[in-house]
Amino acid sequence: MGETPREHGMLEVGEGQSIYWEEWGQPDGVPALYLHGGPGSTLGTSGYRHRFDLTRTRVLGLEQRGCGRSRPHAADPSTPLELNTIAHLIRDIETLRKARGVEKWIVNGVSWGSTLALAYAQAHPERVLAVVLVAVTTTSRREVDWITEGVGAIFPEAWDRFVAHAERSGIGYERGRGRLVEAYLRLLNSPDPAIRDAASREWALWEDTHISIGTDGFRRDRRWDDDAYRIAFARLATHYWTSAGVGDLPILAAMDRLHGIPGTLIHGRRDISGPAVTAWELHQQWPGSTLIIDDGDGHGGGSMVTHWEQANAQHVSAGATFS
Repeated sequence: MGETPREHGMLEVGEGQSIYWEEWGQPDGVPALYLHGGPGSTLGTSGYRHRFDLTRTRVLGLEQRGCGRSRPHAADPSTPLELNTIAHLIRDIETLRKARGVEKWIVNGVSWGSTLALAYAQAHPERVLAVVLVAVTTTSRREVDWITEGVGAIFPEAWDRFVAHAERSGIGYERGRGRLVEAYLRLLNSPDPAIRDAASREWALWEDTHISIGTDGFRRDRRWDDDAYRIAFARLATHYWTSAGVGDLPILAAMDRLHGIPGTLIHGRRDISGPAVTAWELHQQWPGSTLIIDDGDGHGGGSMVTHWEQANAQHVSAGATFS
C-alpha cells in the first residue's frame, strides 16, 4: 500500500462547512472509520491506517470541522464555533457514510475521538458493527476539570505557570474562582492576535506536560510549531471542553443503546491525563465490551498500539462473517 490514499476529497456538509476525507485499503473490505483526537487534531500523516489489515479492510478517516484540511479553519478568528458541536460532528460522519455508500462500519476513536465514537454509536447504533476505543474518554465535566486543574497536583510547577498566565491576562480570572478552561476559551477568542497566540502556546505546553507520564517522557510536539494547527487545536479544545461544544454528554447513562454491539476499550494504567476509571465505568455499563488496561503505557504507547491492531483484526473477521 502506497503513501497516497486510494481515494480522498472534500465533502460539503452544509452551512458552508467542508470536511476532508480519505480512504485506504480494499473497496470491498469490511468498512472501518477512524476518528482522530484533539479536539482539533488532524489525520496527520495517516499513520492510523497501519492499525488495520488493509488487505481485508476499507478504512475511512476524516478531519473534523475546523481543523486540518477541513474548511473553514478554526485558526481564523472569524470562523464561528457555534456550528462546531458534537451534534454537527455526528451529522458530518453520517453524511460521509452515506456519500461513500457504507452500510455499517467498525468505529475507531482515539482520545477525544473515543468520545465522538461513543456519541456517534449511541446516536446511530444500527450503523455500527463494533467499536474500538483507545485512551478512552467521555469528555465529562469531571474529566475536563481533572485534566485542566486536578492533575496540577501531579505537575504543580507546570500548572502554576498554566494558571498564572490566565491570571495575568487581564480577563479577571483568579485561581479557585471559575473554571480555568473557560478562562482559556475567552483568551483564545480574544480579538487581539497576540493574546490568542500566547494562550495557545501555554495550552500546548500544558498538553505536552500532562501526557508525558507513561509515554516517552516530556517532549515538545513538533506540530505546535505550526501556528494554525496550534491555535485551532487550543481553540477547539477549550470550546468542546465547555458547555459551548459538549456540555456534559450523557454517554455513561446511555450505554444501553450499545446493547448487542461488541466493543474494545484500551487504556493505559499510567494515563495521568485521563485516569482509567472512565474506561472502567464504561465497561461496567457495556456488557458486550472488553476492557484492556495496559499497566505499562500512559496516554498512548507501543503496547497499546498492538492491542489496537489486534482488536481491529478480531472485529474485521467478525464483520466479514456478518456481511
